[in-house]
This record gives sequence, structure tokens and C-alpha cells, in this order.
Amino acid sequence: MSIDKWLADNSSSIKGKTVAITGSTGGLGREICKFLASLGANLCLLDRNEKTSEEHRSVLLAAYPDIIVTRIRVNLENMDDVRQAVKELSDAKVDIFIHNAGAYSIPRHKCSTGFDNVYQINFVSPYYMIRELMPVLSKNHGRVIVVGSIAHNYSVIDKDDIDFSTTSAASKVYGNAKRYLMFSLYELFKDESCVKLSVTHPGITLTNITAHYPKLIYAIIKHPMKIIFMSPRRAALCIVKGVFDDCSYCEWIGPRVFNVWGLPEKKKLRTCKAKEIKEIAKIAETVYSGLKND
Repeated sequence: MSIDKWLADNSSSIKGKTVAITGSTGGLGREICKFLASLGANLCLLDRNEKTSEEHRSVLLAAYPDIIVTRIRVNLENMDDVRQAVKELSDAKVDIFIHNAGAYSIPRHKCSTGFDNVYQINFVSPYYMIRELMPVLSKNHGRVIVVGSIAHNYSVIDKDDIDFSTTSAASKVYGNAKRYLMFSLYELFKDESCVKLSVTHPGITLTNITAHYPKLIYAIIKHPMKIIFMSPRRAALCIVKGVFDDCSYCEWIGPRVFNVWGLPEKKKLRTCKAKEIKEIAKIAETVYSGLKND
């Protein structure tokens, strides 16, 4: 099925809705923005690089002159930025919040919060933003879409090292943060009626996150990857589906074939046991409360 045919069958106009998206200038983020702009959504781009974000904004407005595109500069490692972004999003009365930004194999350090920066970017900051935006989203009967990852299944949480700061394997550090984000939100939204949640994932696609290999190795593998795995444009359909289809407890939306290929499909997750989910939710609220009272 073509992308255009899939869109026609699985989406509808969201003209007038304000959609905020983190990581909007990445390979996946750009495609998500194009799809949503084509459906009439006003966009709020949340990125740390102002120049790149402004260039992206100009491209979107040139292609879709009838929408409104605004920008908010936010570095997800910096809680001052995160708090300011929440304030601006609240003032903008955002209808849909998409957390797409992610960091995988990057230089590691402790943030001012005391957490590892990979954990901060992929879990702490987005969880805080979602918790803080709930009143606005509830009033607007809005929606939260988060981009999870199959990497969440690479690890089990460690209560004595919640951010995996003592772990060196990038896949486990990243997977741990995604595990926290996904399952903490399932618990948070379990009894929520006004705001809908969609947990999505793009499988494996050629984006900045997959460009973490040494340059020589990446130069060799990137062309086979383009053949083997889906393009960012096709992978982005999984996130777009989340805009129109909410997930129940421990469901997610991703590629239908082995979670890496094909059109979006909703599946049940059985990768985290109930006891661990409860522990994740408890830790998530402790982290949030600490930042709220900071």
C-alpha cells in the first residue's frame, strides 16, 4: 500500500489543532511534521538548535502556507529550558504533544539534576513535561504520543542504579530510559479519561540515532540499511497513527513485521512484568516530585 493511500485511510484533518513535537528537525521528526502539516495542523517545533529549527520552519511554511509554525528552543538536558518550554506550551494551549527526540550513543555526563544525560533526555525531561502539561491537555481533551523503542527490551531496571550511570553499553542505557518512559506512562494514563496516550515506535530506520557508528563502518552499512530497513518517511507513519489511535494499557503501535518492517499495527506488549511496571511508576513519580519541588 502506498503512503498516500495509507494516509487517506487512516488519518483525517486536524486543522486548527496545535501539535508540539520534540526533535522535529531529525530524520523522523521532519517526516512527522510534513505529514501533520499536510493534515492542517499548526506546529510547535521544540529543538535545541535554533538555526536548524528556523530553517525547518521556513521549509514547512513554504510548502504549507496556511498553517502556523512556531518554535521553542529547548535542550532536554537542561531543566531550566524544559520548565520554560512547558510554560510556553501551556500558554499556547497545545492540543497534542509528541515526544520524538532521543539520544542514543552520545558522550555521557551527569546533568544538573544528577541524572545521566541519556536518561535525562529520553525519560526525565519528557516525563516531567507530560506531567506538567496534563492540565492543559485535559482541558483540550488532548493527546500524548511518545516514541518508544524495541531497545526497551534490552534491560531490566536496577533500583540501585536507575539511570544506568554505571553501565557502558549504549543499547542498555538507552533501552533502560525508554523502558522507564513507556511503562511509567502506561501507569500514569491507566485511569486517565480526558487525555489519550499513544506509545509508538518506528522499528529501525536510518536517522541520526542510527548514525552513531564510527564513520568508516557507518559509510559501509548505511546503504544496505536503506535497503533492509524502512525509510524515515515510511517509519513516521507509526507515529502519525498514534495521533489518531490511542493505546490501551501496555499496547504500542509499530511496524507489523517483527517490529521492524511494514505498515503500522497495534500490538500488546509483554516485555515488562506487573511488579516492575509498578516500580517504574513509583520511581517516575519520585523523580518528578523531586524536580517539581526543586
